[in-house]
Amino acid sequence: MEEYIYRGKKVADLASLDKTEMMKIVNSDVRRVMKRGYSKEETLFLKNLKKKAAKSKPIRTHLREMVILPDFVGLTIHIHNGKEFVPVEIKPQMVFHRLGEYALTTKQVRHNSPGLRATRSSGFVPIK
Repeated sequence: MEEYIYRGKKVADLASLDKTEMMKIVNSDVRRVMKRGYSKEETLFLKNLKKKAAKSKPIRTHLREMVILPDFVGLTIHIHNGKEFVPVEIKPQMVFHRLGEYALTTKQVRHNSPGLRATRSSGFVPIK
């Protein structure tokens, strides 16, 4: 199996880069987040992530806008979708995307056949 490469760098190499070098590689929206700095909740999440990962506890979060960093690869993070926590295993292809992209908030609509009197002609169909 091939190892995932992001803009010429392997994920292990990305994890070893410092913030300024990483900012040269990433997209503008991720660069903007890194430049402005993380919020209090995000810094607390990053701090607790290392502790919980070492203890193999489930990592639960409401931070759907958090950017997935190379350090997250291999972890399973439970992301809140508004109703429940959805377990998401972080893969190398997910690096520099948002956590919320992988915990969908709406279900796919599945329509069945139309009901009785749904159309004008179905009102005259005898019921069995």
